[in-house]
Amino acid sequence: MSRITNGLWDRGWVRILCALAAGLAAALVHPPFGIIPGLLAYPALMILTERSARLRGGFAMGWWFGFGYFLLGCWWVAEAFFVNPAQAWMAPIAVCLLPAGIGLFTGVATLLYRLIKPSGVWRFLAFTLAFSGLEWVRGHVLTGFPWNPVGSSWLAGSAMSQMASVVGVYGLGLLTLLGVSALGPVMTAWSQRRAQGVALGGLALLAGMWGFGAARLSSEEVTPSPVLARIVQADVSQQSKWSADAYEQILHRYLSLTSQPSERVPDVVIWPESALPDLANNIFAGPDAARIAGSLRQGQTLLAGLSRAERQANGKVVYFNSLIELNSLGAGGMQIGQTYDKYRLVPFGEYLPLGDLMGQVGLRRIVQMPEDLSAGPVPQPMSLARLPRVQALICYEGLFPGFTDGTPQGRPQWIVNVSNDAWFGQTSGPVQHLNMASYRAIETGLPLARATPTGISAMIDPLGRIVDGSRIGHGQARAVDVFIPTPLAVTLFGRFGHLPYALGMLLLGVGVALTAYRRIVSYRR
Repeated sequence: MSRITNGLWDRGWVRILCALAAGLAAALVHPPFGIIPGLLAYPALMILTERSARLRGGFAMGWWFGFGYFLLGCWWVAEAFFVNPAQAWMAPIAVCLLPAGIGLFTGVATLLYRLIKPSGVWRFLAFTLAFSGLEWVRGHVLTGFPWNPVGSSWLAGSAMSQMASVVGVYGLGLLTLLGVSALGPVMTAWSQRRAQGVALGGLALLAGMWGFGAARLSSEEVTPSPVLARIVQADVSQQSKWSADAYEQILHRYLSLTSQPSERVPDVVIWPESALPDLANNIFAGPDAARIAGSLRQGQTLLAGLSRAERQANGKVVYFNSLIELNSLGAGGMQIGQTYDKYRLVPFGEYLPLGDLMGQVGLRRIVQMPEDLSAGPVPQPMSLARLPRVQALICYEGLFPGFTDGTPQGRPQWIVNVSNDAWFGQTSGPVQHLNMASYRAIETGLPLARATPTGISAMIDPLGRIVDGSRIGHGQARAVDVFIPTPLAVTLFGRFGHLPYALGMLLLGVGVALTAYRRIVSYRR
């Protein structure tokens, strides 16, 4: 029987299918699926890599794992190409090219693990080091694509997610990988006591993470602040923006929801990213500025996600994706306040990497605008005229840990995340986007208000949980009034950022080096 099994594992196509299946299983851990046993895919990938006779086989295991992982995790990108029927033919190409490209990172991770070729029960340390390190690299190359990191496998707001307040989402992924990968040695040596001990240690680590999170959820008291926010979701699909009379209909929806009566007048109204299909320059210069001002009550502030243009000194016009503060002066008057310009742009969505070269080969059509958007300055909190300081994160920026200053000196009181998830319809994309953005609240101990045109919009408390009654689901046109929760004390991640994660990686590196040294010394003897 063992000969048959070993012979089967020697066949490359069998290992490829297993690696692909493992990637799909790992993707099923993330919302909206939540199949936690899929975490066993990581020790399975470790074993598959070890069984590869050559380095290219080790790379192939990681690449096929990554292809399956991102194929299921990012299939929603196809939806964006159906907005314009002329681009629909590119949908299957994009769905395959994206995981094929991102899979290179997991491929390099397993290649490094195969290159190190560790042995013994502590080899899971090297696997965790390589995989977590390449995940961090994935989040930074070409502005980064930190979609579905291992840490966000846990539902934001759950007990397991709370460790992100200490080590961030990358550190949470590192600990998760340590815990589940420790089961790898016992999978190949059931009766070996050292392997059993390591597996028990991994389970103890996971249990400790849960215990910390449960204690934090039970001990931290979240209370509402006196600031009342109105989150507006007008249910505007991306396709509907292209019709001739779309602008008037969309503006009417937002104005109606903004001005709907309530027992108490909200202090701030939040419109999502790209709320109106026109430049802010045109809107504010025309009669619609008075209509927007008329929908606000005196003393109210509107935070509106709008695109804007700016003419530079050399005469060139550049475009920004912005969040603009508009303060009501009463009697139809309105004052433009602070403007936040999006800093981290979406590759192939808001700008084209190597734009001149790719434009020459016809890839400019991938980008929805004829011109690249320009990036704003490094994110800084907005000092609003009538509201607590807020950190704006526009769409894609909500994926990145560390953009919000969590130190006592520069800390805002809340985060606002406006997004245009209408591009992705009722797919898993908006659900996962909400989950990952909610980790910014856990990491910083700050509440997060999220507004999208079609869902999912919500108020997130500082522990990453959706405030009761604030969730606006897919396809709903609603405005919810919710008091912004008060922030918690500064978290360890807020104080030290990625330093705990870096120290963890350093300790792992030392551990791997020591095990390698002991193996070399033993071999020489």
